[in-house]
Amino acid sequence: MDETFTKIASKCARVMGQPQTFIIAILLVILWGASGPLLAYSDTWQLIVNTATTVMTFLAVFLIQNSQNRDGAAMQAKLDEILRSLDKAREEFVGIEHLTDNQIEAIRHALEADIRDAEGRERLAVPTVERLLDRY
Repeated sequence: MDETFTKIASKCARVMGQPQTFIIAILLVILWGASGPLLAYSDTWQLIVNTATTVMTFLAVFLIQNSQNRDGAAMQAKLDEILRSLDKAREEFVGIEHLTDNQIEAIRHALEADIRDAEGRERLAVPTVERLLDRY
């Protein structure tokens, strides 16, 4: 069941992310709008687009969330492998994505404090990024 859902979710996410799919959706909305005068802008005419968009959005949320969950888990596994394989890396960081937001924020603050130099200046990426941007 899990493998089947993953295959379906991946294929649907790929299809839904294509420009052609967006164009088809736009054309369907235009077709629906053009049919308004023919159907006298009736309640049924309005119900068609409301129902279709609600159902499609409802299903898309699950498919997108599934894709993001898999992507996030794969990214974490890759980062954990990098942490595990580097000599100076602290292996205690493996799995911190399971901590609470407050705990992760505390770790971030501690890491930022760790990289301050003796005068209390931060050695963050900001100056480096600014120099890089200035070159272009």
